[in-house]
Order: sequence, then C-alpha cells, then structure tokens
Amino acid sequence: MAAGALGPCPSDSPQEFPYPPPNSPPAGGVPPAIDLVLGATAGCLACFLTNPLEVVKTRLQLQGELQPPGTYPRPYRGVLRAAVAVCRADGLRGLQKGLAAGLLYQGLMNGVRFYCYSHAEDAGWTGYPGGTVAAGAVAGAVGAIVGSPAYLVKTHLQAQTLSTMAVGHQHNHESISSAFRSIYQQHGVVGLWRGVTGAVPRVAVGSAVQLATFASAKDWVCERQWFRKGSWAAVLAGGMVSGVAVAVTMTPFDVISTRLYNQPVDADGTGKLYRGFLDCILQISSKEGLLGLYKGIGAVYLRLGPHTVLSLFFWDKLRNMVQH
Repeated sequence: MAAGALGPCPSDSPQEFPYPPPNSPPAGGVPPAIDLVLGATAGCLACFLTNPLEVVKTRLQLQGELQPPGTYPRPYRGVLRAAVAVCRADGLRGLQKGLAAGLLYQGLMNGVRFYCYSHAEDAGWTGYPGGTVAAGAVAGAVGAIVGSPAYLVKTHLQAQTLSTMAVGHQHNHESISSAFRSIYQQHGVVGLWRGVTGAVPRVAVGSAVQLATFASAKDWVCERQWFRKGSWAAVLAGGMVSGVAVAVTMTPFDVISTRLYNQPVDADGTGKLYRGFLDCILQISSKEGLLGLYKGIGAVYLRLGPHTVLSLFFWDKLRNMVQH
C-alpha cells in the first residue's frame, strides 16, 4: 500500500516516507475489490452507532428553512435538547429513523469510495503531492452518485415527525421500500437521483479533507513516535483531526444537500424551493444569513467526529487484518 494512504501506520520500510521515490514500483496492498467490502462494512458499522446524530442534524438543518433568524418557532434547540425533542415526538426509535436507508447509503457510498481510492493508490496517484486530496475527491464524488437514491430516502424518512414538531417538507413515506416505490412511480429513475448536484460536492469535499487529513495526521504522529506504529491510538488521533476539518469544510455543503433532497417537487420533478445548487446557496445566504449555511454544525461534528473515527478505525484495522 502506498504511503500516505488510509492504511496502517507504515512499518520500518521505504514506505515510511510520505511519498514513494520516483519510478518506484507500486507497493503491494489490499486488492480494490476487498477494499470495497471493507469500506462498506466499516461505513455501516459507524452508521449504526451515529445515526441518532444524523437524525438530529437533519432536523436542525431544516428548521427555519428560508426564514429570517428569530422569526420562526424552534422545536429543536441544540444537539442534546433536539435529541430529547425527537424522543418525545417519536419515541426512542425515532433516533434511529432512516437507519435502513442510512446503512444502504453508507454501504454503497463508502464501498465505492474506498474501492476507487484503492485503485488510485495502487496506480501510484496518491504518491504525488496533492494526489491524496484529488483521489479522495474523485472517489467521494463517484460514491455520492452511486449512493444518492439511498441518501434521498434517508433524508425524507429522518425529517418525518408529528405535525407539531415538523420542520421542512413532510413526504410521509411509510417505509424505505414504499419511499423508493413512490419516488420511482411519480418521477421515474431520474427522480431517484434528484438532489445529486448537492451530494457530489458535499461528499467530494468531505472525502478529500477526510482522507487527506487522516493520512497526514496519522503519518505525522507515527513519525514523531508519539504513538506506537500501527497502534489504535495513532489511528484515533488521525481520525479526530479529520473530524474537525471535515465538519468545518463540509457543513455548508451538508446543509445545501439536505435542503435539495428534502424540498417538495412539481409533477415534473422540478424543485419548488430551489432551482439547483447555486440557487440554494444564494437563497439561504440572502434569507437566513451566512450562518444559515452552518446550521447544525454542532451535530455535524458530533456525528462526523465519531463517524470519521469509527469508519476509518474499522477500515484501517480490517485492512491490517487482511494484510496480515
């Protein structure tokens, strides 16, 4: 596996250096097909543990949609109080709303993302300056496209609640299967990929930052011998740094993605609130202020931090087990 990639901390070998020397042969590692399975498994394990925060994040991001600050009721105030509000309205099971769709999305998106990244790694692209970021962005974009229908349904299901606590448009699906069936019957295959224009930049940016900062941070702490090479502490240190960086850079794209996925549409599938990605940015900024693009950032980090740590920790350790 090429140094600087998302794998175990390098052992005592030429691969300890951030980039391989010019014209060096590609390092042996986990086959991309195995990385697909490992990435999907790691993403699903992390999703199961962090889905309650995803529900809270979705509600916070839809609250006060296109309304000036201070002019709308706020049934959800902060992460902890929002979680309590969800439980009161929907019961404890409400914190796991959309879990099946979330698992499907994580399996598809992370499997494809890590599969593509592994291919780039084997080709030696991640060994060049900026290669890790570029490979992460492209891999994330491809994963977002493949997993977009699952994210669409997940957003719909997580937004659904009692009318007194509802924020954003209510699609009123009965289950994940009925949601897919309803969307397909009304808008065809194209309808299942509605909102993908917001998902691609969201995951591309988040994936690039996550992969780049995790690899750099993990290599950095290993080089300084702060943690034993290949130890869980080094993996967790890299993951925590990634979580901060991803939350800061990704939240505006996350808000836009949630809005585009959840908005009501006409019979022809045209959005009633936003015409597209840029229009969504302009409308939120003008009506809710720039801080509107950072709605739910606390929930984003509290969800992304653990999710980043868990998914990368699981992937790193699963890769290590396969290699040895």
